[in-house]
Amino acid sequence: MKKMYITTMPDHIGAFLKASECFASLGVNITRVSYNKAVDSHTLFIDAEGDEEQLRKADAELEKIGYLQTDKNEQSIVLLEFMLRDVPGSVTQALRLIHRYRLNISYISSQENGSGYQGFKMGLFVDNEQKLREFLLEAQEICPVRVLDYNRSERVFDNSIFYQSFVSGLMKLTGLPEENRDALLVNSNLIMQTLDENGLSPFKTFESISRFAELLSKYRGDAFQPRITEHTVTENTKITLIEPPCGSNTAIVQSGGSVLFVDCGYALYREEMLRVFRRIIPDFDRIRKRVFITHADVDHCGLLPLFDEILASRTTKACLELEYNGRHGLREQNPLHRPYVNICKALTFYAPPKPETVCALWDTQIEQTMPLEQVGFFDFGELRFEVYQGQGGHLPGETVLVDYAHHIAFTGDIYINMHGMTREQAEYNKYAPVLMSGVDTDPELCAAERTAILQRLGAGEWKLFGAHGAVKELHIKAEY
Repeated sequence: MKKMYITTMPDHIGAFLKASECFASLGVNITRVSYNKAVDSHTLFIDAEGDEEQLRKADAELEKIGYLQTDKNEQSIVLLEFMLRDVPGSVTQALRLIHRYRLNISYISSQENGSGYQGFKMGLFVDNEQKLREFLLEAQEICPVRVLDYNRSERVFDNSIFYQSFVSGLMKLTGLPEENRDALLVNSNLIMQTLDENGLSPFKTFESISRFAELLSKYRGDAFQPRITEHTVTENTKITLIEPPCGSNTAIVQSGGSVLFVDCGYALYREEMLRVFRRIIPDFDRIRKRVFITHADVDHCGLLPLFDEILASRTTKACLELEYNGRHGLREQNPLHRPYVNICKALTFYAPPKPETVCALWDTQIEQTMPLEQVGFFDFGELRFEVYQGQGGHLPGETVLVDYAHHIAFTGDIYINMHGMTREQAEYNKYAPVLMSGVDTDPELCAAERTAILQRLGAGEWKLFGAHGAVKELHIKAEY
């Protein structure tokens, strides 16, 4: 049995030894340790393995010696900028006011710029909002003062409560419940440790997580303005492509009076996407809702609980069942990808669908030897798709639909239109490759799958509906 501990370790010699002796005396094995004094001088992450009774005793011992974080009444850090006149002693009044309010300074930065004023930045510990408001009212009488957004700063203002403050910022930004706190703490640390070992600055990692969370929250409500394009296939068949600022595209195929969705984006944008769906399909709430999933990544599967029937490969169905039963899905089985996926699931309120709604149409338990192999057919309205399965370069279970008669293909994340993204999509797509150390399970194999898709298309004008970016229009010449 494994357990993750987030411990508050005293900053003195022998502190980790004391924790190690506690585990060793109980026969508990430490499987991972992460501590970086430059990031947080007290927080130590420990993964331990033992039986249930051993871990229960470890809980009691660590709590007894004060190593377990049980106090959630944390201090906050507020970064202020005082616009002081650039003359001797100008900062003295501000410092006297800070002293009178008994506020502790965690960070100071100032430099003259020739303007006659200095933007004097100070990080202050604050444990009472009313006290802060009163302080700011008095400070404004000394000089102009503005509150800076902590999450956008490139610096860590205090290294003893950094993790708690960092995660509090994420939770406030996205409205996450308190029970998500420890998962965010652990997975933020896991990403930091992995990337730190590969040479990336820990602070760059935390900045990337913060920016990713900011982007997700930025486009909620009225700010959710996806690019929507309509593509006529025949007189009775059309495809509407919805490209949200963050997450995967959703395609709506209407043919012969029936409706099929392809992928469905993040759960975070449930209400926003429902408004779009109802605008495109006025009787959306009354129809039987079917969706085809190209693969089981969280940004493609967030809205699956809305649908009556989910069509997928057998491997994708198995992945969704693992998640429903509280186990690691295919992406999370990769240790490099697991922390990012867990954070992404938390920040976007992901919940897997009920297994009985998922239908595996194709028996993909084949011994695949080629990057892309045909596994069956799928008819929908006027469209007749050949179904191809990738070998797992992006993610096992990835599936591609190709209609040779009408020259259209749904290619998921194997083939996306990188140059056809909106500015918002391009900004969003910068962060997953950093935080996952690459978005593909096997980049070389994914490149081979991409080549295989293009090789299977016949001569003519094609439209490729990838999962990110605009439709890719290709002209393929006949070979003689």
